Amino acid sequence: QVQLVESGGGLVQPGGSLRLSCAASVSIFSIYAMGWYRQVPGKQRELVAAISSGSITNYADSVKGRFTISKDNAKNTMYLQMNTLKPEDTAIYYCNADYGPLVRSRNYWGQGTQVTVSS
Repeated sequence: QVQLVESGGGLVQPGGSLRLSCAASVSIFSIYAMGWYRQVPGKQRELVAAISSGSITNYADSVKGRFTISKDNAKNTMYLQMNTLKPEDTAIYYCNADYGPLVRSRNYWGQGTQVTVSS
């Protein structure tokens, strides 16, 4: 059972940048897909970006061109580089590991890290 720990959140001004990290307790080389989700009070958790085991990426329209998801299999770590941050990016960001459709327990989550974009 993988444990996921996010880090790198904080307070940043609009237009600034942050890099989030998600450290996994096991090898991530063969994980079906991993991703970043975010959630604000009163709203559903939404997918921000995802990356497959083959490093194919997908982004929410709201962050496309500003955020970059990546992973380092040797370090068992996934990253989210966030540039040109906007106040509407403020949320708790969660790391997700998806083991795919062939396992009984498919999804695992980190505890979240707060990102606040404010003047």
